[in-house]
Amino acid sequence: MPPICPNASGLPDSSGLPHTPGLPDPSDLPGSPDSPGLPDSSGLPDSSGLPSTSALPAALALPNHLAVRAELESLTTEAFRPELADIDQLPTLDIAKLMNTEDAAVPTAVAAQLPLIAAAIDAIAERMGRGGRLIYAGAGTAGRLGVLDASECPPTFNTAPTQVVGLIAGGREAMVTSIEGAEDSAELARTDLDALALTPDDTVVGVSASGRTPYAVGAVEHARAAGALTVGLSCNAASALAAAADHGIEIVVGPELVTGSTRLKAGTAQKLVLNMLSTITMIRLGKTYGNLMVDVRATNDKLRARSHRIVALATGATDDEIEKALTTSNGQVKNAILTILSGVDAPTATRLLTENEGHLRAALAAATR
Repeated sequence: MPPICPNASGLPDSSGLPHTPGLPDPSDLPGSPDSPGLPDSSGLPDSSGLPSTSALPAALALPNHLAVRAELESLTTEAFRPELADIDQLPTLDIAKLMNTEDAAVPTAVAAQLPLIAAAIDAIAERMGRGGRLIYAGAGTAGRLGVLDASECPPTFNTAPTQVVGLIAGGREAMVTSIEGAEDSAELARTDLDALALTPDDTVVGVSASGRTPYAVGAVEHARAAGALTVGLSCNAASALAAAADHGIEIVVGPELVTGSTRLKAGTAQKLVLNMLSTITMIRLGKTYGNLMVDVRATNDKLRARSHRIVALATGATDDEIEKALTTSNGQVKNAILTILSGVDAPTATRLLTENEGHLRAALAAATR
């Protein structure tokens, strides 16, 4: 650790910053841990998720950034790899090979947690089957991945925009711009979730590579207190996020190629797990027929062509039969398949699917009774 610069007295001040004569001591500035009246005298964690300095003995109190630094240095995802210290001097192809080798280890790390992932999915599907929502909450890369997964569900599985929701610390602007300090606020997570009016049938998935991000941890803690199901997805073992959740999933991918750049292996691992959470949940909810995307929403030419192809694969019908079935079913692939395979009309197909909670196999079985 580099030495702390001394102030004019020759001793380090509590900010860890140098004191220039003629300028205020950093410890006297607003927001400094030593500013009179600002430390939390309760001794409880503040909104950053870290203990306030007043909760520590005077000799052990650290400025918040130093406490966070010490915490980060204990995380696998932040570890420095000395064997890669000269990577910037390697040929481009060699760096690409190294990166590809690193990425290849991610699926193995995910595989080690498959039983925990499956248990979380079953619990999510049970609640969504009762009308609950799947809500992702994260900051930075983790938050963006959650928003991405949520935004793909309506066109892929014909979910309502409110069924799978992505919350990112700092809101929509944070998708493309860093919102300073947003990830450090557990209160912001509580506010974002309160705006959704959580119910016990909802699931909140906190996503954080470090497993310590206050926004993600705060979201899970608040959701669990409200009676919702909670999942904590992190990339460090023994994380605060996993401990706070009903279902903790820790995909330990090891240190990154570029130290601390958790958009790399950690981000890839999170994307793989989020793919599983949403996709397999939707399979459990009857959003597929076999491996066919029968709830696809045909909103463009590509998806309309895909809809036609899915009906063809499921039924073996002619192009004319498929066009007629899709037209009478208002473009609904699942309904069109049911009318072709069972011979029922479109209104009957709709009724059968409703009675069988959208499961095409069950509706087909009911139609042939």
